[in-house]
Amino acid sequence: MTFTKADPAAVAAATERLAQALETRVPCAAVRDLIGTDDLPAAYAVQQGLVQKRLDGGVTVVGRKIGATSKAVQDQLGVDQPDFGYLLSDMDVSHGTDGTPISMRTLLQPRVEAEVAFRLSRDIDVPEEQITIDLVREAVDVAIPALEIVDSRIEGWDITFTDTVADNASSGLYVVGDAGLPLSDIEPRDVEMSLTINGDVRSSGNGAACLGDPLEALRWLAVQAARFGDPLRAGNLILSGALGPFVPFAAGDRVTASISGFAPLTVSFEE
Repeated sequence: MTFTKADPAAVAAATERLAQALETRVPCAAVRDLIGTDDLPAAYAVQQGLVQKRLDGGVTVVGRKIGATSKAVQDQLGVDQPDFGYLLSDMDVSHGTDGTPISMRTLLQPRVEAEVAFRLSRDIDVPEEQITIDLVREAVDVAIPALEIVDSRIEGWDITFTDTVADNASSGLYVVGDAGLPLSDIEPRDVEMSLTINGDVRSSGNGAACLGDPLEALRWLAVQAARFGDPLRAGNLILSGALGPFVPFAAGDRVTASISGFAPLTVSFEE
């Protein structure tokens, strides 16, 4: 990838700004003053730099997330296309499904959304023109209910598309259920979702809201990964994107995602 507008010094400065916010838990200014609002190669270069800093700290890549797949979330963020980021080992708080409250100490401005995740059973490492819905379907081991706790290092969620891409697609934490289903038992585009906080319905949607089909979101991601020279691998966990609007929550809240076909997924957050 080459930079079309931002030079390496600007990319490095944007990476450092976001890394500082992540380390101090103090939101920072947007990075579009450094990389512009439409230079996606520069934004993904910042993302790579930010992720590499975390890998240098000892965490590992466990998968990918797809962001801004639903019209509702695109409207919330003021963007008009999906993006992707990396899932890292320290982002997994699935232990919260056993009733242990999840710590919020790493979060700045969290929101929560419900989605369908996929665990891959094989690599998707072919030329992009060969990546079809049928091919990615065959690569899926199981579909799993998931909660993504999205977050922004940028103050007030004042973001453009390049800001959220640079910030690892506004990743925070994630939760997945402990029981998945093969695609022979579930059709992701047909699921219905309801998300409650403390028993009150706060978000709802369906599989078709995720680029028309969560498997289409997976196909889109596999193409992007091929273009970046970093294909999806067996064992990767893929968060395919929100099925409805994301919503804010607070310390002490109890969040439940009900996605048809799966057992409800419930977690709570520390006071």
